Amino acid sequence: MACSAPDRIPVPRLEQPKRGEPVRKPAITGYLLAMSWSPQHCADVRNPRDARDRFQCSGENGRFGWVLHGLWPETDSPGYPQWCRPAKIVPQPVLKKHMCMTPSAQLLQHEWAKHGTCMSPNPAAYFRSAEILFRAVRFPDMEALAAKPQTAASVRRAFAAVNPGVTAPMIAVSADRQGWLDEVRLCLGPRMKPARCKPFQTGAKDGRRIRIRPMSTR
Repeated sequence: MACSAPDRIPVPRLEQPKRGEPVRKPAITGYLLAMSWSPQHCADVRNPRDARDRFQCSGENGRFGWVLHGLWPETDSPGYPQWCRPAKIVPQPVLKKHMCMTPSAQLLQHEWAKHGTCMSPNPAAYFRSAEILFRAVRFPDMEALAAKPQTAASVRRAFAAVNPGVTAPMIAVSADRQGWLDEVRLCLGPRMKPARCKPFQTGAKDGRRIRIRPMSTR
């Protein structure tokens, strides 16, 4: 809400696979658009004014609701493509353009290195595709959802109801161990159109109770 990216974005560090994390290059057969509920992320961080989370969580740059975690290429098994080619630092103009969509320079770098390099040799092209998809999503009234008990199924239905052409089986819900909603993921087919989630993508079961952190009023 009313986000304004700073003139100078902190330069992120290079991201590489962690020890034991393999490079995988299977054929891409679909995608996931992973969207994070920012109030939950900020409730979980130790210090909202730390450099890592300050832009998103301090309140100095507006209040964030739904933000984009990432656009992920998928395949027909859980072994999705990752770390497909070495990734240079994402250029400053690209970081600045997308900070209000994904409010962390380091997360933008990570998403490019781990997922984007499997889709494009160009970070600007990858993030443009992600932005087009993210901006097309309509979000339900989260204040109203937060005020009542929910389940994974009811959250799926709420998203489907406000997105023409999207049905509940095309939406995955992710919650933490305490049942707090942290992500919603839209399953996409090979042409980046909404598609039924594959069995390993579905996330929380329909009957799982879901709590939703309301947006801060500060």
